[in-house]
Amino acid sequence: MLTDSNAKTHLADSMAIEFQHDLEKDNLPQAEIEKRVKKSRERITSAPVVIILCVEMSEMDEYPDAQRKNAEYLIATQSVANAGMQLLLAAHAEGLGSVWVCSPMFAQEAVQNALNISKSWEPQAMFLIGHPVEIPEPRQRKALKEIVQINSEGVKFL
Repeated sequence: MLTDSNAKTHLADSMAIEFQHDLEKDNLPQAEIEKRVKKSRERITSAPVVIILCVEMSEMDEYPDAQRKNAEYLIATQSVANAGMQLLLAAHAEGLGSVWVCSPMFAQEAVQNALNISKSWEPQAMFLIGHPVEIPEPRQRKALKEIVQINSEGVKFL
């Protein structure tokens, strides 16, 4: 968890380098690259709290075959995602605003180096948490019958 402005700036700067390289590979105009990188940096540095969730496999089961190794990695990744969702729900329950950002997946080494964490910790997600400037109106939700079909064969999600 980062709350120190210097630490957040260091993380944002490290990730910005990787983000810029990726956008350059996409052949975006330089002005667009600068705009996106600036926005990314500002989101990180302006958040009161930044949390990075990582997958770490040392406590997971080890298997000799690729199929089960892959399944175990997927289980660990799902566990991290579930923890992240619980974190977002807890923040909301406390009246905080939060956003889940997956950009650390694209800059894992930069995040590891910026935070001085072990290479065995694979950054998966970043949470930006704070008090919301404004609370938007809830979005209109689709009716259940628009997204789920129930018949004699069971439930089908549309």
